[in-house]
Amino acid sequence: MSKAAARDRGRLFVISAPSGAGKTSLVRALMTREPGLRFSISCTTRKRRENEVEGRDYFFVSHDEFQRMAAAGEFLEHARVFDNHYATPRRHVEEALAAGQDLILEIDWQGAGQVRAAMPECISIFILPPSRAELERRLRARGTDTEQVIQRRLADAAADMTHWREFDFVVVNDDFGRATDELADIVRGHGSAARSDRPGLAGFVAGLTG
Repeated sequence: MSKAAARDRGRLFVISAPSGAGKTSLVRALMTREPGLRFSISCTTRKRRENEVEGRDYFFVSHDEFQRMAAAGEFLEHARVFDNHYATPRRHVEEALAAGQDLILEIDWQGAGQVRAAMPECISIFILPPSRAELERRLRARGTDTEQVIQRRLADAAADMTHWREFDFVVVNDDFGRATDELADIVRGHGSAARSDRPGLAGFVAGLTG
């Protein structure tokens, strides 16, 4: 690929986080600030929530349809999370990037690994909560889950956070405005302060997962 063609190609930003880290809210704030970004819509087998719209938040499909699409190679990545399946339609991503569109994939760490393998040029970002106590507070504040589900999400979040080293950048969502600033800097190509290999980050994460 020529340098001119590379510049014309869109960039793929893969953003992952444990449940309760505030990923969805941060991504929405980032896209308001950076109108050139486009959200890649995923497929899922989970039931649609009351405030969600088909084709805007997700493409909601049956388990049988999901399995058919996976077998046909129609997904760039797919994973099972909390007893449901999620996936990124391959053609959607490839066509958008070829047209010069910058895309965001908001997916779990399993899917992020599959995307990195398929598209190593992608830019991967992991979002962390400021503390385990704050993570639990955020999960409880939703008011939608049973105690059993909350405890499961906390355990799963601790496991998810051990994968932070696999990402290019790590943003700690301790202050929403600052975290949004860091995401915007990454998108603009000036996010060196948020690199995952920065000093002190390993010790901080150890406190979250230990």
